[in-house]
Amino acid sequence: MALGRIYTFGPTFRAEKSKTRRHLTEFWMVEPEVAYAKLDDVMTLAENFISFIVGRVLENRREELKLLERDTAKLETIAAPFPRLQYDDAVKLLQQGFDEGQLETRFEWGGDFGAPDETYISSQFDRPVMVHRYPAAVKAFYMEPNPERPDLALCVDVLAPEGYGEIIGGGERASSLELLLDRIHEHGLPVEAFDWYLDLRKFGSVPHGGFGMGIERAVAWICGLE
Repeated sequence: MALGRIYTFGPTFRAEKSKTRRHLTEFWMVEPEVAYAKLDDVMTLAENFISFIVGRVLENRREELKLLERDTAKLETIAAPFPRLQYDDAVKLLQQGFDEGQLETRFEWGGDFGAPDETYISSQFDRPVMVHRYPAAVKAFYMEPNPERPDLALCVDVLAPEGYGEIIGGGERASSLELLLDRIHEHGLPVEAFDWYLDLRKFGSVPHGGFGMGIERAVAWICGLE
C-alpha cells in the first residue's frame, strides 16, 4: 500500500473443489491493487485494462487471430465503458429469461451464478458486463460490505461475452481488523492462518481495492478457443 498502485503476476492454486470445464486447479493471474480505490475505481481500471489488451491484440496479432479463425468483429466492439449491472438487476434478468423459456432453472436471489447464468447474462451484451454488489454470503470474507446494505459486498465480476464466463473478480477490501476477525469466525476459518493478513490491518493499512484477471480464460475468450 505504501507504493500506491502495484500488481503481481503469477500462479494461483484453487482451494475449493471445482470439477467443471471452466475451473483449473492451477492458473495464472494478474492482480492489481490500488490504495484508496473504491469499487467504481476498480471497475474503471478493469474495463480500461481489458479494452487495452484487446486493442493491442487486434493491432499486433490480427494474423494470428485469422489462423485461429477468430471472428474479430466480435472483438472490435470491446471498448470502455462496459455495462454495469447490479446483482439484483442481474437476478431479475435471469428470472425473466426463465419466464420466457430461455433458461431451464429459475434463479433465486442469494445464490452465486453458475455457467448457464453467466452465459445468459453476457449474451445480452456485445462486450463484457460488470456485475457488482453480490450478496456478501457468496463472496470472500475480506470484501468490504456495502454501507447502505451490509448484506451486500462491494465487489464486481466481469463476465466475458460468448459464454466464456468470469474473467475478472475483485472489489474493495475490508479495512477493519474487527470486521475481518468477525468474518473469519463466521466462515469457520483458523485465525492463525491469517495472522500475516491481519497484521496488514494492524500496522498502517489504508482502504484499498483491486482485482484478479485469469490469464488462461482471458486468452481463451480473446482467441475464441474452447
